[in-house]
Amino acid sequence: MAMKSYRISRMEQYILDKEHVSMDELCREFDISINTCRLDVAELCSKGTIKKVYGGVSSIKENSLIPFEQRKMTNSNIKKEICREAAEVVEDGDIIFIDSGSTTMYLPDFLAEKKNVTVITNNLNAIVRGVQLPDIQIFCLPGTLDRRTNSFVTSDTDKVLSRFNIKKAFIATAGISEAGDVSNSSPLEFEVKRAAMAHSTKKYLIADSSKFGRSSLLNFTSLSEMDAFFTDDAIDKKAVLYCEQNKVRLVTACKGK
Repeated sequence: MAMKSYRISRMEQYILDKEHVSMDELCREFDISINTCRLDVAELCSKGTIKKVYGGVSSIKENSLIPFEQRKMTNSNIKKEICREAAEVVEDGDIIFIDSGSTTMYLPDFLAEKKNVTVITNNLNAIVRGVQLPDIQIFCLPGTLDRRTNSFVTSDTDKVLSRFNIKKAFIATAGISEAGDVSNSSPLEFEVKRAAMAHSTKKYLIADSSKFGRSSLLNFTSLSEMDAFFTDDAIDKKAVLYCEQNKVRLVTACKGK
């Protein structure tokens, strides 16, 4: 079942990347029969990520993932300030998980004064930044590098993370709906986020205010499940009210810095 789920996730990203793919090409790429391919495609169509067209399948444009380098350049200063605030909850000796994302990548920059902290991550940029800190031990998740997210992904994520006693997980998102649904754009990242939260004592959401009121491809959790939400002071009042009603600690960085 895990292999099927991983294959379907890979197929989904493959179609989203190429935009239009024939059924024959999918069979060759994933080494599956036409009947298996039809079943996989039917499952993806039911999710609303792709649609059947004459001669094959096509991606639904609004579900396409924005390239990492483009996302990295958006609101970079406030993303750093949000991570500065988030780093305050990291204590000496903590074992933490840093999710992939254009905001979470800055978190290691603010761990220089921490002692004996272990960072577990699939975030390539966080690895590069963290390796410069001698008091930070880094465990990299195995897998294949997804260049769209600059992260490593594998079907064995849950098994790998279950071995660690993670104290705090810092999770990124592509969108937070007004109903509190937290979503992301990459099917391959979905399992990583779910596994990281399942094996962490504390869960912290990190996202700038532009993410609120938006929905992306897959809902992977609810804001109400988070212990804290780190964002900036331009966050919508509806988000403030949601956090108050659901007892989620809201920490805002100053956007004017």
